[in-house]
This record gives sequence, structure tokens and C-alpha cells, in this order.
Amino acid sequence: MGLSEILAYSLGVVSITTALLVVFSKNPIHSVLYLILTFFSIAGQYVILNAQFLFIVQIIVYSGAIMVLFLFVLMLLNLSGDTEPQKDNVFKIISVVAGGLLFISMIAMLKGIGNMNLPASPDSQIGLVKNLGQLLFSKYVIPFELSSVLFLSGMVGAVMIGKKDAEDIN
Repeated sequence: MGLSEILAYSLGVVSITTALLVVFSKNPIHSVLYLILTFFSIAGQYVILNAQFLFIVQIIVYSGAIMVLFLFVLMLLNLSGDTEPQKDNVFKIISVVAGGLLFISMIAMLKGIGNMNLPASPDSQIGLVKNLGQLLFSKYVIPFELSSVLFLSGMVGAVMIGKKDAEDIN
């Protein structure tokens, strides 16, 4: 077993452990901090898989922007034991059913792992940003540009919806 395999398994254990701590933590601030650790351990797994672009996106988008958003929401909510909703038995039953279905689907997925056809020798150039850029700007240039126009129109629409008219302010 090589160093990369040991590192991958240890990062997997850290990811699963911190993800479980996110769910089972009583303190919401601790839960968010565990979620940050989960995101960073997943980013480490992307480095091991030679997917530098996904690593950078994981760090910038999830560990940066999403976690700042979560922390601001938690600070604005001002959670206490008095304001938190009480748990009903209906929610407990729904969560047990959802967890059981998730467990069944995980078992089915693990049974199908043996049928995967992996290449004999992995290509070390497959996850590089250079290759992704060449593919985006050669073969997929039309869908890439159309999606940028779609995102731009979505941003303009969000600004227009969020903008208040001058008559509403006065």
C-alpha cells in the first residue's frame, strides 16, 4: 500500500467522521466547523485524484463562500433553546424512513462496485485544468458560451427582482 492510498483512506475516514459530527453535533457553531473540516478533507481527496480544478472549486466555493454564508445565517438566527422548534414524533419517523432508504441505496451502490470497468493504467493528465480549458474552448465552446449568457441573464433578472422602485422608497 503506497503513501497516496494511505492518505486517501485517512482523508476518507476524516471526511466520514466529520460529516457524522456535523449531523450529530448539538451546537450549530460546532456543526459548521465540522462541515468546514469535511469540505477541506474532500478537497484533499481531489488532490489525490489529480483533479486540481475540482480542488480549487471546492476550496473557493464551498469552504469559502458557502461556509461564510452558513456562519452569517447562524449569527443572524441567534439560536437558543427557547426559540428552537420542538421535535415531533412525525419528524423522527420521517427521518428514520429517509435514513433507511439512504442505507439501502448505499448497500446497492456498494454491491455494484465490483462491476466497474476501470482502466488498467490511469492517465495522469486527465484532471488537469489545462485539459479542461482546451476541451471547453474547442469541443464545447458553443454550450459554454450559451451557459455564460444564461448565467448573465439570471444575474440581471435577480438584480431586477431585488431592485426596489423609486416610488416604493418614498
